Amino acid sequence: MGLLSLAIWMPIAFGVILLALGRDEQARAVRWLALIGALASFLVTLPLLQGFDNSTAAMQFVEKASWIERFNVNYHLGVDGISFWFVLLTAFINVIVVIAGWEAITTKVNQYMAAFLILSGLMIGVFSALDGILFYVFFEATLIPMYLIIGIWGGPNKIYAAFKFFLYTLLGSLLTLVALVYLYTASGGSFDILSWHKLPLAGHVQTLLFFAFFAAFAVKVPMWPVHTWLPDVHVEAPTGGSAVLAAIMLKLGAYGFLRFSMPIAPDAAREWATFMIVLSLVAVVYVGLVAMVQQDMKKLVAYSSVAHMGFVTLGFFIFNPLGVSGGLVQMIAHGFVSGAMFLSIGVLYDRVHSREIASYGGVVNTMPKFAAFALLFAMANCGLPGTAGFVGEWMVILGAVQHNFWIGALAATALIFGAAYTLWMFKRVYLGPVTNSDVRELTDINAREFLMLALLALAVLYMGLFPKPFTDVMDVSVAELLKHVALSKLPQ
Repeated sequence: MGLLSLAIWMPIAFGVILLALGRDEQARAVRWLALIGALASFLVTLPLLQGFDNSTAAMQFVEKASWIERFNVNYHLGVDGISFWFVLLTAFINVIVVIAGWEAITTKVNQYMAAFLILSGLMIGVFSALDGILFYVFFEATLIPMYLIIGIWGGPNKIYAAFKFFLYTLLGSLLTLVALVYLYTASGGSFDILSWHKLPLAGHVQTLLFFAFFAAFAVKVPMWPVHTWLPDVHVEAPTGGSAVLAAIMLKLGAYGFLRFSMPIAPDAAREWATFMIVLSLVAVVYVGLVAMVQQDMKKLVAYSSVAHMGFVTLGFFIFNPLGVSGGLVQMIAHGFVSGAMFLSIGVLYDRVHSREIASYGGVVNTMPKFAAFALLFAMANCGLPGTAGFVGEWMVILGAVQHNFWIGALAATALIFGAAYTLWMFKRVYLGPVTNSDVRELTDINAREFLMLALLALAVLYMGLFPKPFTDVMDVSVAELLKHVALSKLPQ
């Protein structure tokens, strides 16, 4: 069993063990076992960092074994510079989420922790799969634990939100299954994703495949106008569910564009690039304005996620190295920042049981340590230089300006809107005098919450101040992808 298999199956195995343990009387032991499982799963991914070769675009840590021989389906895993960081990010966020749910979850603790561990393994599977059917199985299987997390531990409208999440994402994926079956026949009976990249497909076939993939990946990102499920789901999901959804699950769709849509249908990707850029800019500008009028903190951060992910798809479809690398950096940074934003809201919700901005005011007076963390994450969400939120957005804006000045100028407005809605929320929640008795009785964060927020703060600052290790890993793979899409002749 290789490192990638360990990264996938270790958290799933711990999750199954937790499910077998059973009752809430054992909650303390369950929490510790979940933490051990999450930490072990994260530690298993660290040798990948040691052994990864930045100088090649080839797949690394490859594992291949026959799975369903009759249909030539293989258990085929590997990572390159595009997928590498998401394996580590998923394992890291899983540790944070287990710590976050330590005290907040008091019923069905074993099932809650197991759902997150299993989900973590499945998502790493999506980023590692090099076989079409294996990818599809992992991609669809992630819906099940997230559906349960929302439907069991969510808010008052949790069933509605869980169904909306499931139906939106499942319906989009069915067209992708049709595309995978077509590619299987077109390639002479192979589900190998890398061999699909070399298929000489006719223009109209590429267009149909592009939109079949678009149906699944655009919903998952989520791109405007198929983003409406996200705010409802974030509002109802428990804090850990919101953090994982924003930090990792949205990235599955964006990753799909780079692994399937662009390399398999390069002509269609170029032909429909303007369409993708327009949708991305609508997400960046319009959804940013929608975020500004939200009264619910979770809804505001959910709309902010849609706007930030608009930067990602914009970066991909301007087809230059700065744009694509910037989109990838933005995905990683958004994982840290949005996860931190949702976990910060969770800290307040655990104490006051309200997500409404109007329920707060003057929190800095009673929770100074927590307010300092919240300010850092708010600044990162705005794209302040020196934080992770700045690097990817800046790279995408530079790439967009190279492509077309006006596209770059429109994209840059997101920094203004981001500052407006994030800082206005921060002002109303944290600054000024204490406005009500709930806020007056608040207690500052404990050691567990401090640890959780400090780990995220370190990640946000490290990536913001020293992004080179992140970009070094992806540069060669991005250049190879653009060469394949045959547009690397654009200005470097």
